[in-house]
Amino acid sequence: MDTISLIALLLVLAAAFSILNHHTLRVPVTIGVLIFSLLTSLLVMVLNLLIPAYDLQALPRSVLGVINLPAALLNGALSLLLFAGAMQVDVGHLRAKLMSVTALSILGTVLAVAFLAGAAWSVFPLLGHAVPFTWCIVLGAILAPTDPVSVVGMLKRLGLPGPLQAIFAGESLFNDGVGVVIFGVTIGLATGDSQGVAASGIALSFCREALGGGLLGALTGWIALRVLKGQRDPHIDLLTSLALATGTFSIANHLGMSGAIAVVVAGLCFGTSYSHSVFDEASRKELDIAWTLIDEVLNVLLFMLIGFEILEITPHLFTVLATLAVIPLSIAVRALSVLFSTLPVHLRQWERGRVLGILTWGGLRGGISVSLALGLPPGELRNLLLPVCYGVVVFTIIVQGLTMERVARRLYPSSASRSE
Repeated sequence: MDTISLIALLLVLAAAFSILNHHTLRVPVTIGVLIFSLLTSLLVMVLNLLIPAYDLQALPRSVLGVINLPAALLNGALSLLLFAGAMQVDVGHLRAKLMSVTALSILGTVLAVAFLAGAAWSVFPLLGHAVPFTWCIVLGAILAPTDPVSVVGMLKRLGLPGPLQAIFAGESLFNDGVGVVIFGVTIGLATGDSQGVAASGIALSFCREALGGGLLGALTGWIALRVLKGQRDPHIDLLTSLALATGTFSIANHLGMSGAIAVVVAGLCFGTSYSHSVFDEASRKELDIAWTLIDEVLNVLLFMLIGFEILEITPHLFTVLATLAVIPLSIAVRALSVLFSTLPVHLRQWERGRVLGILTWGGLRGGISVSLALGLPPGELRNLLLPVCYGVVVFTIIVQGLTMERVARRLYPSSASRSE
């Protein structure tokens, strides 16, 4: 299948699922597309069992192999998705909540990895299959990055406080980068590629990737704004922002830095007070519309591919039991990591409880976790961990994503009533 045919197939399926969702489920389009792609995949799997003479899964598996979701996301679409998300963040609110965002993105992610690794290592033997602790750390690294960006639009419609929205978006954008960095270190330890590396070396590598990526993103973002200053052509604005997102991501990866963190910082530059002097109101509006469209199309395609990736999974009794065990563990771990990472932040007791509740239930896992899990090296441990990671991601997107509105209204009733 050539490239244009592949793109056409994906867009046709995405459009069809979106229309079906609009006329039936009427849930957020990304979640609706995920549900319909899951149902389609399950239907193919059932028909494949009923008609063993024909391998109905061969074609979709070959298409998934051509797309290669880990490479397509982690080395491609991620730069655009993170840049689009960063542009929507109110930098003023983010600056005011910088301590909370930093604590959640770094300390919270590290704690989530440690807590989930310890819990999984203790629980898996009870289910009949012991998993080495290093691979439990890999599992924690895969499921640590959260993806609450998919519900930020809903949170805005509910009229939740701007600082809370900034915490949600800021954490999700930065801990994607932190999570990818941690995964790179832990998978090396688990596979033996990093044997003999001291803790100081790991810490130095982490600082180089995270801090180096942030500095690079700030530099490229500033250069882009300086280049755009003084001209009023919206097409040039869009082309330059596309070059900024993809170029920053590629340069960072080439230099051994975190491309995800670099592109987030570059995107945040477009929300600074200096950027307001670069773009007039009309130009900024057109740029936001273009990036919103890019973000929505890529998100729909990503969630659809997540639904189809179930065809790559062969479930076993252990993986089913392990998934059912890890789902509540992941929620508990999320609560503990949020609690302990935000202890230094001064909040009133009731406010701390509300923030803890909404950040815990809004800690969705998404495409990053699926891509990292699919990128595990072939073998028995991959076959055990991949279904567990996939099950947690699907649960958080569908169950937590669809009930976030109810949770938000319960915890912030005054804000919800103002939005109605």
